[in-house]
Amino acid sequence: MNLATCKTVRELALEIPSATRVFEKLGIDYCCGGKRSLADACDLAGVKIEEVQLELTAASHAPWAEPNFLTATLEELINHVVEKHHSFTRLEIARLNALLEKVCTAHGENHPELFRINVLFRELGVDLETHMTKEEFVLFPYVIRMEAAGKQLAPLFRPPFGTVANPVRMMMAEHDRAGDLLREIRTLSSDYVPPSDGCLSYQALYTALAELEKDLHQHIHLENNILFPRAVEMESMAEATAGR
Repeated sequence: MNLATCKTVRELALEIPSATRVFEKLGIDYCCGGKRSLADACDLAGVKIEEVQLELTAASHAPWAEPNFLTATLEELINHVVEKHHSFTRLEIARLNALLEKVCTAHGENHPELFRINVLFRELGVDLETHMTKEEFVLFPYVIRMEAAGKQLAPLFRPPFGTVANPVRMMMAEHDRAGDLLREIRTLSSDYVPPSDGCLSYQALYTALAELEKDLHQHIHLENNILFPRAVEMESMAEATAGR
């Protein structure tokens, strides 16, 4: 399999669904940074492109980890995002807020970076809760109605936000903000490696933070690279058809 280095990370993630595992392992940003070429993304991550190409070739023969959301309905994709990723995010934010307080109390004196991580994580939690609520009550219902209208050949109503591209831009900007917070937390935590004097709670905290980050990467990938572009294209095609 010949992988063009000029292809974007997003294009490769869509062509090879298991590629996201490769990108995650090698520290290549495939959600917010999906527009970069593979060559640029490898340079930024400090990995050899030949190594990435070999791993992507192997990944191309791996089975799908999730349903093929390029062919699933947008409603199916939205339900997956809400039921799997939104639900997991909410549960982990609540759990990790309490765990962070516990670890800060026990280890904050010797590891003051924990207090900064706590502040950043609380910001992340508030941002994500607001973000997910807007998606669930504003953007996602409109996309589902738009898809249903297309199937029924019914006219597309004009939403209060004008066009789906407007909330999509806002959601993507908020994804970027979440990505920035996660990167700072990862840096402060030394890539989620607990110190030698870290107790079991300290270790559990960093393991959970790493798992949350991984899930958010997949969550944002599904929205930025699949759901949002498909929704914008669907609305554009519906408007073009109605204008004939």
